[in-house]
Amino acid sequence: MQVVRHLVKENTLSNPDLVPDRDVIYYITEKGKGWVCEINGQVVGFSIVDLKGHSVWALFVDPQFDQQGIGKQLHKLMVDWYFEQTSENIVLGTAPNTRAERFYELQGWIRAGRYANGETKFELSHQSWTNRH
Repeated sequence: MQVVRHLVKENTLSNPDLVPDRDVIYYITEKGKGWVCEINGQVVGFSIVDLKGHSVWALFVDPQFDQQGIGKQLHKLMVDWYFEQTSENIVLGTAPNTRAERFYELQGWIRAGRYANGETKFELSHQSWTNRH
C-alpha cells in the first residue's frame, strides 16, 4: 500500500516519513478498516476509513491503473461499510483543484469548507449516500 501511496502524482506527501507503516496498521486494525485492489498479486489501489474519527483516511490508485473503476469500487466498498457501522456523517480532505476533488464531487460528496492546511473539506451524509445507491 505504501508503494501505491508514493506513486501518486496528486496529493503527494511532502515527507514520506509522515505516514509510517505503523500508522497504516493502526488505522486498519484499531480505528477502522481498509481494502486493497490487487492485479496479478500486485497492490494497485487501496482505501482506509477511520470509523472513530468519522473520516476517510486514504484512497489511492497507482497512476498506471487510473480510470479503470478501481478507485470508484474501493470508494463504494469503504463508504458502504462505514454506513453499515454508523449513520454519522463522514468527512475527508483533499488538495484543491485536483482530479480527487472532482472524483469526490461525482460520488456525491458536498464541499464543506477548507481545512487549516488548505485542503478542501468534503462531507457525506448517510441519507445522501443511501439515496444514491
